[in-house]
Amino acid sequence: MKILGIETSCDETAAAILSNEGGRVSLLSNIVSSQIALHKDYGGVVPELASRRHLENLPVVLDEAYRQAGVAPKDLSAVAVTYGPGLVGCLYVGLQAAKVISWIHAIPLVGVNHLEAHLFSVFLETPAAEVPLPYLGLVASGGHTFLALVQGEGVYRVLGRTRDDAAGEAFDKAAKALGLQYPGGPALAAEADHGNAKLFTFPVARMKDRSADFSFSGLKTALANHLAAERAKGIEPNLADVAASFQEAVVASLIGHVTEALETTRAKAVVLGGGVAANRRLRQRLTETGNELGVKVFMPSKEHCTDNGAMIAMAGLIKHQRGDHAGLDLDVDTSPVLPLERSRT
Repeated sequence: MKILGIETSCDETAAAILSNEGGRVSLLSNIVSSQIALHKDYGGVVPELASRRHLENLPVVLDEAYRQAGVAPKDLSAVAVTYGPGLVGCLYVGLQAAKVISWIHAIPLVGVNHLEAHLFSVFLETPAAEVPLPYLGLVASGGHTFLALVQGEGVYRVLGRTRDDAAGEAFDKAAKALGLQYPGGPALAAEADHGNAKLFTFPVARMKDRSADFSFSGLKTALANHLAAERAKGIEPNLADVAASFQEAVVASLIGHVTEALETTRAKAVVLGGGVAANRRLRQRLTETGNELGVKVFMPSKEHCTDNGAMIAMAGLIKHQRGDHAGLDLDVDTSPVLPLERSRT
């Protein structure tokens, strides 16, 4: 069984081929074409430019994925593709390509929710059978931050999500305020490695209703006010110390919600996913928390945290095995929720 995964939800053009032989999953190829250089001068992703670049890059990325895997399109068992959430124009590029492949080669089309794929990225290296149910899934990325109790394949109970900025968005905006290069999240994390995280105390927001929702907009405002106050005194803040302190506040918020959820749900494990999952400090703190509470923690390798075709192929494999296929009328869905959240909470 060989599954092609296509990902074009934002600014990475990605394709990967996954094989499953006798229950053993192997990643045959995983090609990602980044658009960082294209969007760098704008300080963020420009949707129209991103979708046009996908049109140019996707044929090349697909050819390289086939070549590295030693697989021809006729050898595929199914093609999986991200249908949402994401940037509409970008999503359409990948979706239409997947439909053409499905139609020409008469293979099933599998629609994959991008958020669900982040939850499943850990299974690229850890067999699903080794992750005990139920487990907490924490997805933190540039566009999304949520915490869900995963009770089985496709069965989720969302415990909390961000009410404003996502964790990755907060990192990016903080980096911009500090004058760091694009993309901001990795740049801020690199700067924080050389700073004192205890020098400044930034607020960690909690909801008045004590819900498990996240909020990072106040933290971003606190940073802006701190920088303005320091500069008004003629003091140019030490970037490393400010970055480390800001990062500590974001991580503290994420870890605090996970800790409380573990106490209330009695989940047996924690699974991390999303671009922010590559953050060294978050991975360290989550590992420490798991050890303290006697809970297993599973994290994908850093290369599988950011958007990639491998996680789409992995989610596609799981859905294909249970016969969950889509028709050629599959359309994009930009709703920022897990696929079953609206019917089962």
